[in-house]
Amino acid sequence: MRSDTVTKGKQQAPHRSLFNALGLTPEEMERPLVGIVSSYNEIVPGHMNLDKIVNAVKQGVAMAGGTPIVFPAIAVCDGIAMGHLGMKYSLVTRDLIADSTEAMAIAHQFDALVMVPNCDKNVPGLLMAAARINVPTIFVSGGPMLAGHVKGKKTSLSSMFEAVGANAAGLITDEDLCEFENKTCPTCGSCSGMYTANSMNCLTEVLGMGLGGNGTIPAVYSARIRLAKQAGMKVMELLEKNIRPRDIMTEKAVLNALTVDMALGCSTNSMLHLPAIAHEIGMDFEIDFANGISEKTPNLCHLAPAGPTYMEDLNEAGGVYAVMAELNKKNLLHTDCMTVTGRTVGENIANAVNKDPEVIRPIDNPYTPTGGLAVLKGNLAPDGSVVKRSAVVEEMLVHEGPARVFDCEEDAIEAIKGGKIKAGDVVVIRYEGPKGGPGMREMLNPTSAIAGMGLGSSVALITDGRFSGASRGASIGHVSPEAAVGGPIALVEEGDRIRIDIPNLKLEIDVTEEEMAKRREAWQPREPKVTTGYLARYAAMVTSGNRGAILEIPRK
Repeated sequence: MRSDTVTKGKQQAPHRSLFNALGLTPEEMERPLVGIVSSYNEIVPGHMNLDKIVNAVKQGVAMAGGTPIVFPAIAVCDGIAMGHLGMKYSLVTRDLIADSTEAMAIAHQFDALVMVPNCDKNVPGLLMAAARINVPTIFVSGGPMLAGHVKGKKTSLSSMFEAVGANAAGLITDEDLCEFENKTCPTCGSCSGMYTANSMNCLTEVLGMGLGGNGTIPAVYSARIRLAKQAGMKVMELLEKNIRPRDIMTEKAVLNALTVDMALGCSTNSMLHLPAIAHEIGMDFEIDFANGISEKTPNLCHLAPAGPTYMEDLNEAGGVYAVMAELNKKNLLHTDCMTVTGRTVGENIANAVNKDPEVIRPIDNPYTPTGGLAVLKGNLAPDGSVVKRSAVVEEMLVHEGPARVFDCEEDAIEAIKGGKIKAGDVVVIRYEGPKGGPGMREMLNPTSAIAGMGLGSSVALITDGRFSGASRGASIGHVSPEAAVGGPIALVEEGDRIRIDIPNLKLEIDVTEEEMAKRREAWQPREPKVTTGYLARYAAMVTSGNRGAILEIPRK
């Protein structure tokens, strides 16, 4: 066992003395040491229940003959970080989480790991770490929040942000806004729609790194505690059989995840995180993969913000396995992939049943014959951009309008709320990419303001930043190359005509090549917004959105 390095032999007597200081007995040191990576904290609603999940995991590990030892991982609440300086620190934590977990796991020579994440960057960061460390590992997440209820309708965090816009437009009263505030987020858990956290927890199941139900069992259900105990026991089986993350997270597994992503209508952020996870297993992930898979993968779910159903509804309908079983009817999955259950994908979903065809459309009656995400290219985004096609109203699938250009999110929000954006406009927010932000802020505030003010079916938003999974409408993000490195989005001028053609995967500016060349000659790089600390180091190393905003050492 790997832990023999720190527990066995006379040379390791000093190490054992430190384990003694922890209160470990000789019997515990004889057993496999299982690291439990706890993302518990008291600031993220999706994480406030993780102490209970961790305790259940510890029981499961101990019952199966291991010695559980907990260490922490950080997490940012994207909702609380939204719309201010804090959002610059959201995406960047993905790499902090991966790096610090790698450091802790290898420094202390754990034999196996149980990852206990829940929210947006926490899940992909720990998946990246799992691939790097490559000891037997299983995931058990904290689970989704139950939907809120306002005026007889289910609600989620996107409803809350849109209510702010509706209030600003005089469409709802202050009293209505207060009711949304008090009822929208009624329990602990990751926010109740198919936002980034729930997208990644569902895709963890698809990748084979979590047990069935990991993505959908609500945080407040006792079934979540049972799942955590089962995960604790199962990791000991993985250790015994020496089944490791890179045996599970193969290229085929990543393609499965992208396929189910299309069927579920996941957050556009999955197009940042799947490439980053793929990078850790040595897979060259081009975001263009998405269009090929989308072309043959029907969209089966319209969970909030795309539709009126929520994670609790998906759970009752049969969960992720039921979606996979529908897709498998047309042989769209690689069913021979190994999973943490010790069985293949095909074996896992063999008995899965779609219990609610209103929540999970049958494969022969999809919402659309193509998937929930699309990658758009053109002279405005030569390296690609991403849109959640399933959350775009039909009249905005093809749109042309004048550019309204803003060099930061704050200026755009001021214009939107000030009534300066009109039907037909294309809002362009730039210098918010991975380097330019730095940190590639989410644009939930402007998209929600547009939707809340009744402009969701007439105004598009384009950015080299990214969008929350709670965003809906013609919201096109990850425009690459980004403005900070001189991408075409940096050359857009007020009033330029921009054409969006989602069915034909095009994003173009109606400006001649000659004019663009003149603008490029005159363009000057901006001074970095941040010159000290982690964000400055991040900006120096981060790649563009189309590559998953992975970190690379700059080449001289």
